[in-house]
Amino acid sequence: MSKIHGKVREPLLRMAKRDGISSQKAWLIRGIAFLLSLMTGALMILALGHNPLAVYQAMIVGACGSGTVLQETVKIAVPLLITAIGISFAFKMKFWNIGGEGQILVGAVAAGYFGLFTAHIFPKVPLVLLMMTAGMLAGGIYGLIPAVCKAKWGTNETLFTLMLNYIALAFIKYLMNGPWKAPGSSYPKIAMLVKGARLTKILGVHWGWILALILVVVSSIYLKKTKQGYEIAVVGESNNTARYAGINVSKVFVRTMFISGALCGLVGMLQFAGADYTLTEGTAGGIGFTAITVAWLAKMNPYGMLIVSVFIAILERGANAIQTQFKIPSSAADLLIGIILFFMLGCEFFISYRLILRGKEEKDA
Repeated sequence: MSKIHGKVREPLLRMAKRDGISSQKAWLIRGIAFLLSLMTGALMILALGHNPLAVYQAMIVGACGSGTVLQETVKIAVPLLITAIGISFAFKMKFWNIGGEGQILVGAVAAGYFGLFTAHIFPKVPLVLLMMTAGMLAGGIYGLIPAVCKAKWGTNETLFTLMLNYIALAFIKYLMNGPWKAPGSSYPKIAMLVKGARLTKILGVHWGWILALILVVVSSIYLKKTKQGYEIAVVGESNNTARYAGINVSKVFVRTMFISGALCGLVGMLQFAGADYTLTEGTAGGIGFTAITVAWLAKMNPYGMLIVSVFIAILERGANAIQTQFKIPSSAADLLIGIILFFMLGCEFFISYRLILRGKEEKDA
């Protein structure tokens, strides 16, 4: 507030938290934001010398226009969805797990150890179960590290989990250049998983998509209908309130972060055995960070995450299509995705808050 002649003057524009908003009005705001994002993106496309309608149509066709491209879109959506569900467990209790990337990578490494070096020992089904168990355990343990430190010493989980991403990435580089380097290769790379150990495809996509749908239902029930889900919600509201209610906050941190990391580790196993068939620096490929956007847009609702993850997968697959068809640079295609997501995230501000012009509140009163 500014002072004029000793008097306090209201700012020209200020914000206030909304007491409540109807679902119809909330979706209206989201719809307007989406239209504005398309209009802003259209300006960028025009600046590049292309027809916006043709580009947007090519994005849709490139993501959903045939069975083959639709399968590729699903492959993008599956890891996004499972990772978003995983980190949402932590986010629900206000534990900011930014380490999805690292948890995916260590899960892939654990699964990779058994997939690459024991495929000749175990039959396919036991091997896949072993890879899945190893990936989830590794991801869960990697998630436990910041949880234990937070519970014991009150460390900052945001920085902790973020730094763990780089440690996992450095370990992948070490394996590529050292003990896991493919024999006879002239440059750093890890051998491919043998075909007999790869995940079986159902309708053209590895069965991880079925597992993802099951996890949507199970996680929703867990968060809304179980005692553990209730404890997560109470801890998210207030640690002190949770302690007053007799909840062991440290135990909830540790248990929930193990689940969160385990689901991210599962994604690493699925990427290794169902999509990439090897380990590289790009195995996580930004999934851990993009999943934060998925979880946030969906308000931590597993069914909402299913919709948002498919939406983002369509954008990403469509962006790849327009790069090929219209020779649009990858940076411009990524910027187009960023514009759309920026508007969709930004509109949530207007759902939670309202802007008040000077003097308007008094008139309304």
